[in-house]
Amino acid sequence: MPEKNQLYTAEITGITSEGSGVCRIDDMAVFVPETAVGDVAEIKVVKVLKSYAYGIVERIIKPSPDRIMVDCVYYKKCGGCVFRHISYEAECRVKDGIVRDAFERIGHLTPKETLPIFGSEETDAYRNKAQYPYADYKYPDNKIFPEFGFYAPRSHRLVPVMFCNLQPGVFGEILRLCREELGTGELRAITPYNEETGSGVLRHVYIRQGYHSKEIMVCFVAAKDSPEIRGELSGLGAKIVREIPSVCSVMMNVNPQKTNVILGRETVCLLGKPVIADVLCGVPVTLSPQSFYQVNTAQAERLFSEAKRLAAPKKNELLLDLYCGAGAIGLSMADSVGKVIGVEIVPQAIEDAKANAERAGITNAGFCAGDAGQIAARFAAEGTKPDIIVLDPPRKGCDVMTLDACLEMSPSRIVMISCNPSTAARDAAYLCGKGYSLDILRPVDMFPRTRHVECVVLMTKA
Repeated sequence: MPEKNQLYTAEITGITSEGSGVCRIDDMAVFVPETAVGDVAEIKVVKVLKSYAYGIVERIIKPSPDRIMVDCVYYKKCGGCVFRHISYEAECRVKDGIVRDAFERIGHLTPKETLPIFGSEETDAYRNKAQYPYADYKYPDNKIFPEFGFYAPRSHRLVPVMFCNLQPGVFGEILRLCREELGTGELRAITPYNEETGSGVLRHVYIRQGYHSKEIMVCFVAAKDSPEIRGELSGLGAKIVREIPSVCSVMMNVNPQKTNVILGRETVCLLGKPVIADVLCGVPVTLSPQSFYQVNTAQAERLFSEAKRLAAPKKNELLLDLYCGAGAIGLSMADSVGKVIGVEIVPQAIEDAKANAERAGITNAGFCAGDAGQIAARFAAEGTKPDIIVLDPPRKGCDVMTLDACLEMSPSRIVMISCNPSTAARDAAYLCGKGYSLDILRPVDMFPRTRHVECVVLMTKA
């Protein structure tokens, strides 16, 4: 068994779904961040548990052929990108393996066909949304200054970041303006929020951009509301709009709760319009602060097109789109089916979906606000018989009520899109154990340089 604080030489032979390298020391698995398959490294063991340990790299003795120069000064602090030290080709191989392994190891499933991973054409500046916490930051010289940034891994310790490689450059310009204006001290009401005490006002600056339209929304998330706060944030918003004309919406969301949830229930428009426009898979969409929208639009279009291809919709068929968000997937298939029914628990998302359908002139789509499992169970009890069910659940996957309702409705095809291969494998195994077969599995990289990977699967009635 390896000993804590001791140095060992070992070769990295694998990568975990969290992005850490794996080696064996004294026949024990040791997980080592910031390593690549093929690295031979001097590793310091920092934590030893019963069946595995954690280590850190002290020195690379022989670098992996997959290694590249890291191009981000925040790489070891922020934790958002875990693969920036290896080539994108190597990252795609790792993520392809993560998806395949989840279905084999967790689901005990062997798809009839596993298709190659869809890599992303853009690996930087692909995100259309970012949420930046605002808090007092203590510098090494003990000076304290409010900063925007991201949280360090597994903590709420702020890492000041203004220009992130994954975000469009204009997001950094907006943050720079906010920092400059707030730093003058003239906006006296807009103090940084303190998570521990609940004091202060500004919690986050939330920015989203239409990928095709280039329209930008800036949303200030405040812990409290008052005419003074609204006035000062309106003035800050006006400054941003003057300098960056593509900002056409300035919003204020009020979240007074002591919670990790970013947005509160109340949102008001301070300047411009309350939504921004974009196009996804040829369907016009509008986006409010609460709208769910895939953060990598170009890859989302590839993913949804692949889901449509796997679903093989026909003109006389009924498609049930569970966890539909703002309706993008169902609406992208509406031209090929008889009717689409979308279900989503977030009421604002349903309103967005209805507006998106109306704007696109889609008349064969309807939407229901409510829990996916409960509404699916109601549909099943009423005898609704969709030909296709599309599932796009959150990371925790589907609950048993939803899966059982899908089984009772007995569609000929179930297409599942998932941002978590582990829960996707679990849910697919449940369905395949009760009458479905796993026909096709396709990994999709929606989040280059991060540990996240999505997949889309086709299951058919056996």
